[in-house]
Amino acid sequence: MTEMLDYAFMQRALLAALLVGIAAPAVGIYLVQRRQAIMGDGIGHVALTGVALGFLLSTNPVWMAVLVSSLGAIIMELIRWYGKARGDLALAMLFYGGMAGGVMIINLSPNGSNANLTTYLFGSITTVGDSDIVAIVCLSVFVLAVSLGLRRQLFAICQDEEFARVTGLPVRVLNLLLAVTAAVTVTVAMRVVGLLLVSALMVIPVAAAQQATRGFAATLGLSVVFGVLVTLSGTTLSYEVDVPPGASIVVLAIALFAVVTALATPLARRRARSVARGEEEGTLEGGEGTVGVEATRRTTRV
Repeated sequence: MTEMLDYAFMQRALLAALLVGIAAPAVGIYLVQRRQAIMGDGIGHVALTGVALGFLLSTNPVWMAVLVSSLGAIIMELIRWYGKARGDLALAMLFYGGMAGGVMIINLSPNGSNANLTTYLFGSITTVGDSDIVAIVCLSVFVLAVSLGLRRQLFAICQDEEFARVTGLPVRVLNLLLAVTAAVTVTVAMRVVGLLLVSALMVIPVAAAQQATRGFAATLGLSVVFGVLVTLSGTTLSYEVDVPPGASIVVLAIALFAVVTALATPLARRRARSVARGEEEGTLEGGEGTVGVEATRRTTRV
């Protein structure tokens, strides 16, 4: 297994997997808190147009995808604010339009074809180059700076926007910042798991961590550990067994969720029974104490 570290392309692949494993759950936890787990999938559709524009304009597809997906994420957030009843329809058109636009633009590119999009749709971590590593490192630093540095403020708006607004937090600015951070995370992860699977890496490690922890900080920490575990394991598996890395990572993440759920469910039931038993005993003790007090009062009056 250690022999794969002798290859430069595997060194880059493992570094990219490590960074994505940290960044994706760090942002995904806020999307899960807001019940917007599918948002990453929608941003991925829009990012495809950015990738195609990169080929058309002969620029780096990753940076172009960052620009286009960030713009798309801002539009999604504006639709959420003002869309009201028609918001879901507008979002659907944005998602499907992003996918269709990507396919159309890539075919207009002199050096592009639908085959070029496959790398970004399903991921191709072993083809990550030095320029991709530079982009992934820079974008991952931004994602972690926002998701960890502003964790208290982001947690507040995800739990209760009205309360956060009353306390003086710039709710709309934070919402836009979170949307842009999610878009950046999608573009960071697209070379690892692909645009069609990136949402799974943002959500499943968080869902698995929620089964075993209580509290936001513990869930965040464990979800990052799970994210790193599945990305590194999936990349290694893809090298050893010669299977697609993106699919390997997502399948391992689902398997991890199943294992954690199977182990955590009996413990949760046992904990619930213990708590219920403790409350029942406390009620009985409280009742006996009340009876004793009343008996003393009656004796005193007599």
